[in-house]
Amino acid sequence: MENCLFCKIVNGEIPAYKIYEDEKYLAFLDIARFTEGHTIIIPKKHFRFIWDIENVGEFYEFAVKVANHYRSLGYEFIDSASFGRLVPHAHYHLVPNKKNGNDWDKALESVGKLQQDIDRRITKEEATKVLAKFALPKNL
Repeated sequence: MENCLFCKIVNGEIPAYKIYEDEKYLAFLDIARFTEGHTIIIPKKHFRFIWDIENVGEFYEFAVKVANHYRSLGYEFIDSASFGRLVPHAHYHLVPNKKNGNDWDKALESVGKLQQDIDRRITKEEATKVLAKFALPKNL
């Protein structure tokens, strides 16, 4: 894609701090990092969303290889997320973390508080409505 930031990185038009790459995928440091080693993983071929990647399992196998390397470096937590609406190119974040009070930990505290808020828990009636909308048919 012509104006895609990540495609420009793949094509060498924009520099990146590459962690690892193969013929299909690239892992590089996020310049807007949450932690030391915060990495973005992308397919070299342009896809808008992760769910569009051909053989998405292979993409995740690449991510596991990078994550396991970080684990071998002593990181207990390798958080991951596929959020990222700012760059319209499928990408996945790996956030190595030793749970040491960094900005990522602070962000996760807010999420944790939301999850622990009993008033936000789904009721049986709400779950029935949501299931009616989101449940996959058994014949899929």
